[in-house]
Amino acid sequence: MNKRAITLVLLFMLVGIQWPLWFGKGGWLRVRELETELNGQNALNEDLRLRNQKLRSEVSSLRDGLDAIEERARYELGMIGNDEVYVQLVSPVVGADAPPAPTPGSKP
Repeated sequence: MNKRAITLVLLFMLVGIQWPLWFGKGGWLRVRELETELNGQNALNEDLRLRNQKLRSEVSSLRDGLDAIEERARYELGMIGNDEVYVQLVSPVVGADAPPAPTPGSKP
């Protein structure tokens, strides 16, 4: 064998050894991809853990006292107490149906 053939054989062997390291099942690129996926899943898990903790405290509050039930009834169902007065403030509608506002200096 000549020198050129030995060099080519060694080069193919080097590529053959390196290929799984970079592109194989447990290769560097796949590990990097899995680490990114793991970081995303950990962030999602943390968000869900915080949501679950909030829901647990809300359930506990609903079981233990009437204040949370009353608050929920007020905001979600619009309920008021027996000794309370309901007042609703309505802002004026500005649009095509409303008469135009007088301009300064014009006669009504």
